Amino acid sequence: MSTVTPLKTDDLDLHVDEEIRQCLNPQSPKSFFLFAGAGSGKTRSLVAALDHLRDSMGKKLRMHGKRVAVITYTKAARDEIIRRTQFDPVIAVSTIHSFAWTLVDGFNHDIREWLRVELRAGIAELEVKEASGRKGTKASAERLADIASKQRRLARLDTIKKFVYSPDSDNRSRDSLNHAEVLKLAGEFVRTRPTLRQILCDGYPYILVDESQDTNRHIVEALFAFQAAHKGEVVVGLFGDMMQRIYGDGQPGLGENIPSDWATPTKKLNFRCPRRVVELINKVREGADKQVQIPRSTAPEGHVRIFLFPSARTDKAVAEQAVCAHMAKLTADDGWLDDGAVKILILEHRMAALRMGFDDLFGALSSVAQFRTGLLDGSLPLLSFFSNLVLPLCDAKGDKFSIARVVRAVSPLVSASALKDAEDEVEQLGKAQVAVDVLVNLIDNKPNTTFGEVVQCIAATGLFVLPDVIKVALAGAATGADIDEEDEQEERADREKGVAAFLGVPFGQIRAYAKYVGRKARFDTHQGVKGLEFPRVMVIMDDREARGFLFKYDKLFGTGSEDTTTASTRRLFYVTCSRAERSLALVAYADQPDHVKANLLANGWFKADEMHVGVP
Repeated sequence: MSTVTPLKTDDLDLHVDEEIRQCLNPQSPKSFFLFAGAGSGKTRSLVAALDHLRDSMGKKLRMHGKRVAVITYTKAARDEIIRRTQFDPVIAVSTIHSFAWTLVDGFNHDIREWLRVELRAGIAELEVKEASGRKGTKASAERLADIASKQRRLARLDTIKKFVYSPDSDNRSRDSLNHAEVLKLAGEFVRTRPTLRQILCDGYPYILVDESQDTNRHIVEALFAFQAAHKGEVVVGLFGDMMQRIYGDGQPGLGENIPSDWATPTKKLNFRCPRRVVELINKVREGADKQVQIPRSTAPEGHVRIFLFPSARTDKAVAEQAVCAHMAKLTADDGWLDDGAVKILILEHRMAALRMGFDDLFGALSSVAQFRTGLLDGSLPLLSFFSNLVLPLCDAKGDKFSIARVVRAVSPLVSASALKDAEDEVEQLGKAQVAVDVLVNLIDNKPNTTFGEVVQCIAATGLFVLPDVIKVALAGAATGADIDEEDEQEERADREKGVAAFLGVPFGQIRAYAKYVGRKARFDTHQGVKGLEFPRVMVIMDDREARGFLFKYDKLFGTGSEDTTTASTRRLFYVTCSRAERSLALVAYADQPDHVKANLLANGWFKADEMHVGVP
């Protein structure tokens, strides 16, 4: 009598990668949506699918000039997949914005006519709102300004011969498209233009989408239309988890309306989290769907604690330090006492700025619309000048080789032309050394030295070439950027105001800022850690300090009615909790901590001994 060997818990998902490989078979291609909850190895399955395509189809794809398209949500995810697929050019990995632009770049006439319709529709919509809205309000002024801007843009459309776009900039020139426009027009062109769909089919028989739940809905709808028009020719593979949809422009209900002829493989195991965290996140998603995860057989029990503090009467830095101390004792893990070993998740970048000490810097520049992208990703030239040149120079004091490396690379005082024109080359090198000494002494001997004083020092010695935006601030004049003059007047005023405020900020704040944007700080945002994991996680929930409206933990924790905001917050809470590999501390600031505790106890998310008002 034969016996059937029971499937081990840790082998539950072994069939998934094989199921995906079958979908990729060119003889019987089948599109699919892979459900993969937190910690289930979604990226591992994506890379396994790409490895299979490279090994089995790579030679044939290259021979026919075809590639496998992989669409990611972030540049970091793009770079990671490229690395894990060994930089093979047959795997074309790009962010969603880059992918969308490759589809429409060069269709200048079509873009112009599409944009003409969009602008007219936008103007008409705003005029209706203005007609029914209150006059003389800030909202009315913004509507009128938006109408005027769209009208100016519409009037000059026919003068633009070629449209441009960069996924990594704010795209503010007259001939540029913004991020939202590129996604929307790419989606519409694919849905409505058979020729473009055929071009896409000829170039990319396989299109795999990472984090599909957050992929812009225009692109998702276009991919469904593309697959439907080319069944039997292409495979569209979506990898994701609707519970981890935290951005507003994704396709709502994506997991519920998958075409019947698609495969829907599902991963059930959570390889990342301890048992207690898996139990918690299963409870959290009960209100959203019926998906349940199982911890791996060797998963530790783990620890979860929630600490509730009154919003208005708490020294938050002291409270959060006390939580770390309590967690260290509870878990017998001194890693909780090491600043570099605990990942603290905050709702909004300003919360990190407050805790790390660069709030003045952040506040001065975050109000300038054209600075925001660069401010948050570290690419703003105004700041990278200080973080990449001035700060390393200060840190290198006493290290002549490091100082020489920085100065020789960028200082005009020791450029080839400067040394050639100098009467005495040694004397010219001496000028550079004096300039370095003056700058370092200023910063060392005056702790509250401002960015403005550092700039004046550099301008006086000529040590570095100042960024244009600082030159403008010093000269009190504007540059001739290719932006509409009336739009530029308002932007110029905002920019000059922001730069003036920034120049009054202590220079020392650049160090904490550089650490934060370099992802070397203990702080990160709730949204920014999706896909990452950490041994010790502290999640800070503070609606008042975050000052946002998209996420409301007070509502999620039972002090408000269920609505769209609550659903968004539930998903974000799921994402943050599921980052923890060992232990999880939740810190919530609320107006009525005892009320929140009672609600959380009633909904069964936490046990009584896991909840504390304050630190025990």
